[in-house]
Parts: sequence; C-alpha cells; structure tokens
Amino acid sequence: MAGDPQGPFWLHPDPDSPFPPVEHALRDPDGLLAIGGDLTPQRLLRAYRAGIFPWYSEGQPILWWSPDPRMVLLPGALHVSRSLCKTLRRQRFRLSMDQAFEEVITACAAPRRDDAGTWITDEMRIAYCRLHQRGHAHSVEAWQAGELVGGLYGVALGGVFFGESMFSRVSDASKVAFVHLVRQLERWGFGLVDCQVHTGHLARLGARPIPRTEFMQRLRAGLALPGRPGHWTFDDET
Repeated sequence: MAGDPQGPFWLHPDPDSPFPPVEHALRDPDGLLAIGGDLTPQRLLRAYRAGIFPWYSEGQPILWWSPDPRMVLLPGALHVSRSLCKTLRRQRFRLSMDQAFEEVITACAAPRRDDAGTWITDEMRIAYCRLHQRGHAHSVEAWQAGELVGGLYGVALGGVFFGESMFSRVSDASKVAFVHLVRQLERWGFGLVDCQVHTGHLARLGARPIPRTEFMQRLRAGLALPGRPGHWTFDDET
C-alpha cells in the first residue's frame, strides 16, 4: 500500500502502542509515517525493530520515518579509498568504544558550519543516553593527544547497527571511526548497518540505497541474531 492519503498516523500516548506498518509511510515527504508519542526506551526500541526512526527539529512534535529507498551498508561492502587507507596506516587516532557516549552525542548535536540548527534536541540526547545505559546505544570515539576529535553513535539490536550521527573536529576522524566500527561489526557477525538516508559521504564508504521491502527482509534476518547488548570494546582495544 502507498502512503496514507489522509496524512501520517498520530501515535497513542501509551509507549507500548504499536506503530502503523511502514508501507503506510508518505511519499512526500518521503518516509514520514507517524507523529507524536515519546522517546521512552521501549518506544524507541519498538521503532527500530519495526524499521522506523525519529527525526525532527526543535519546536516540532516527534516525527517518525521509514523512507523508501533506505540507505544501508553491508559490512563486507565497505569501501576505503586510497587516501583513507593511508590515514588508517598512519594510526593518527586512538579508537575506543563506549568510553564517551554523552560527549559524542553532544558533539554530534552541535551546529554545523552550513546549518545553525540541529535535529538532536535535548530530548533526543537524554533518550539515547538512556538507551546507552541499557546497553542498546553505542559510541565510537577517535582521540588525538588525549582529546576527543571525532566519533559516531547509533543503536544495536541483534545483528543490525542503526547509525545515527557522526562528527569530526579533525579531518578524517569520523571516517576512521566508521571504518573501525564496520570492520568490528563484521568480525562480530553483524549483517547490516542502517544509514537511513542517502549522503555522499556514506555512499563513498560503500553504502547504497535499497528498496524498503528488501531493507525490512534484511532487518528481520538481522534481528534474529543474538546481538551484543552491554558495553562494547574493540577486540584490540587497550
């Protein structure tokens, strides 16, 4: 079924109430499925398991999305350019996992040079910090001379990592963090990295758009895997 011509679905206040099927998402704006609700851990986890994520700006109600197509990266398809390979060999950064989640999401929320606003509201930051405390949200940090200079965060369920945002204060810091994450996820048997929507940055790293029907199939297969809840560290992290 195409998107509902009556508009997106208004969520019931009960955090255990179900989302509508993703097939009901609008085509314009692409993927808008539902409005309202809250960002409790149970609602967020229910959304990710259903192929849905929140994305809204300050002053808006919570908006829930499931775009078609969906941007994904299969870990084995990671593309590392020649110049990035050189950066990786130089080992300019120390990489870690889950050592500075709150600092990473705060840095991701900071305004970018070309945009004075942010979609990572205070409400979002608090919600994902709660998921992190429960072992479902994770960060990757890139350090240089003891300073946090880049990183990313996302949510993991089963064998799926749902990427949310990344930041860099030094050239290539977030790319290096992403490459280390994807290689670690592949070693752990993860089958899918959800990148949500197309960006040139992710496409150059090997991400590609797939139909939402294929995404949902891959999502269901990934959620059937045992996963790795709890605190994360790289296999070679010291």
